[in-house]
Amino acid sequence: MTQLLYQTDSYLKEQQATVIAIEDGALALDQTIFYPGGGGQPPDEGTIIGDDGESPIKSLKKVGESVLHWLAGETLNVGTTVTCRLNWERRYQLMRTHTALHILCGVIWRDLGAQVTGGNMEPLKGRLDFELESMSADFAERIEGLLNNEVSAARDVRMKILPREEAFKIPDLIRTKINLLPDGIQQVRTVEIVGLDLQADGGTHVANTREVGRIKIVGHESKGKINKRLRIQIED
Repeated sequence: MTQLLYQTDSYLKEQQATVIAIEDGALALDQTIFYPGGGGQPPDEGTIIGDDGESPIKSLKKVGESVLHWLAGETLNVGTTVTCRLNWERRYQLMRTHTALHILCGVIWRDLGAQVTGGNMEPLKGRLDFELESMSADFAERIEGLLNNEVSAARDVRMKILPREEAFKIPDLIRTKINLLPDGIQQVRTVEIVGLDLQADGGTHVANTREVGRIKIVGHESKGKINKRLRIQIED
C-alpha cells in the first residue's frame, strides 16, 4: 500500500521513500509525492534518486492500493531508500489549471445547474464539457468575468478525506454526469473552494484561488445538442 502524500500536501517537491515491492518491472513505494494521473489530470513527471544515481520516471499508474513507478533507468531493489524529486514547475502549472477548472465548474453549477460531461487539462490550459443547450460568445465573455472575480476573491481551497458514507451525504458531491468513483473506494477525498464549490476529486490543487492567475476563455463550441465545451488558458 502506497501512502498518497500528494492528496494531503500538493506542495511537497521532494521526499524520501522506501521500495516495498517490484511489480511488472515498476517500483511500488511506501509513500509517493507523484500524482499517477486520472480525472483528466495527467501524471506527474520527475526523478527517483537511489545510491547509484538519478533515474527519470517513465510512467506512473495507480493499481489497487499501490502507485507503480516505471523508471527510464535501472530498477532498484526492495528495501532501498530513495529520494523522489518532482518536476515542480510543471506540477504547479497543473495545480493552477486544475483549480481553475473547479472554479469554472463551480460557477456553471451555481449559475446554471449544469453537470460536467467531460474534461481534460495540460499545464496552463484545459477544457470542460457541460450539459448545456446553448452557448454564445457573449455567454463565454460573461463567464470569463465571473471566473476572474472568483480568483480575485482569494478563496481558500481545502482538502478532506472522508468515509464514503459520510462523503455521500454532501449534496451534489458528484458534479459529473457519470459517477466516476468506483464502488470499492471507501475513503473519498473532497476538494472545497470555500464559498463556491465542493466536490469529490483526487487531483492536486493550489491552496488559494489567487494563485491560479488570470483565466482566459479561449474557445467555446458545441459537441452535441446538449453538450457544450469551454476551453480555458491560464495567464500569469
